[in-house]
Amino acid sequence: MAAHSNVASFDIETAAAYNTEVVKQKLKAISALKLNQTIQDILLTLTDQLHLLKLSPNGQKFIYLAVNSRDTNLAVARQVLKSHTDVLS
Repeated sequence: MAAHSNVASFDIETAAAYNTEVVKQKLKAISALKLNQTIQDILLTLTDQLHLLKLSPNGQKFIYLAVNSRDTNLAVARQVLKSHTDVLS
């Protein structure tokens, strides 16, 4: 796991750990509903933040990006994630 934060008060390791649980639960829900689907990404919209999780094709890894929604829009955040998806393979 690699992590970087531009905000000292943001505990990225804790956030990533909890988001791992979000991914696990969503995968369980997809399985329980017998959906023939894979998760491409997960978006969490907070009051002033966007949190995006981009999953690998097999769902075993993800890139986690949290941005201030006043400084970055969703399209830019998704482009940043897309530019780093090669590390998921």
